[in-house]
Amino acid sequence: MAPKEPLVISNKDEMRKWSRAMRCQGKVIGLVPTMGYLHEGHLTLVREAHKHANVIAVSIYVNPGQFSPNEDLSTYPSDFDGDIRKLMSVPGGVDVVFHPHNLYDYGNDKKNSNVAIEGDKMVSCVDQGGLGHETWVRVENLQKGLCGNSRPIFFRGVATIVTKLFNIVEPDVAVFGKKDYQQWRIIQRMVRDLDFSIKIVGSEITRENDGLAMSSRNVRLSTKDRQNALSINKSLLKVKSAVEDGQVHCEKLRNLVVQCVTEAGGQIDYAEIVDQENLEKVEFINGPVVLCVAAWFGKVRLIDNMEINFKMDVRK
Repeated sequence: MAPKEPLVISNKDEMRKWSRAMRCQGKVIGLVPTMGYLHEGHLTLVREAHKHANVIAVSIYVNPGQFSPNEDLSTYPSDFDGDIRKLMSVPGGVDVVFHPHNLYDYGNDKKNSNVAIEGDKMVSCVDQGGLGHETWVRVENLQKGLCGNSRPIFFRGVATIVTKLFNIVEPDVAVFGKKDYQQWRIIQRMVRDLDFSIKIVGSEITRENDGLAMSSRNVRLSTKDRQNALSINKSLLKVKSAVEDGQVHCEKLRNLVVQCVTEAGGQIDYAEIVDQENLEKVEFINGPVVLCVAAWFGKVRLIDNMEINFKMDVRK
């Protein structure tokens, strides 16, 4: 059977029309939101979506709303033709690729600018006057801490663009990777709180053969940094072993991560053990938690995590 070539749609109204036509046929619509430059991790999300839906939409859109002024949006990698070929390689393929030009453009002539922060005030990523975008979605508590500390406007941008995609594509199911653990939990909470009739599926982390979590950023690592970055997964495995041996003191477990990564030349952004649901720090493991790590290797920031589901008595 020849690979299925997806329909490419860039217009919002056309995307809604397609989705509503599918629903009239009784189809269950699955959505996989991406920023493009796809790798095997993204394709795993598509394969997961096939388990829950009859037709699959993949969005490819680099969202300016989640980039801060010191992050260069123009350097984000892109290979749209390559992305289409990869999507066609998945058994069953995808039915439609939603590839809009600018989801913050409402026809005004004012020039869009990137997000800026003025004191404690977050400034829109587009002009505030005229028809500029000025409505944002924030998940107040879950967006704090972890990646929210060093990227204060990131999750506001994520929650807003995902809301827009949900309103345009109108899916029944949406699949997100658990590598971006905080993002996945934020989207779950947002869907619950805003009463979206959408099932949110979390897909397990896809790793390279050597254990490095797959990421579009990995291609930016030098050969040396690529090798050193393996220390992140090694540190997670050390923590897993320590927990299995009875260690439940989170600060001691965190120190294992910091030592392993820094000895390999990485710079820790954060390493925290938090409750899986509310993402609040815990002192001792006595229920489901997740160890979340972010570290710099050279100029590349990588994230990874490991869920810990052992039910243990607290030991001090």
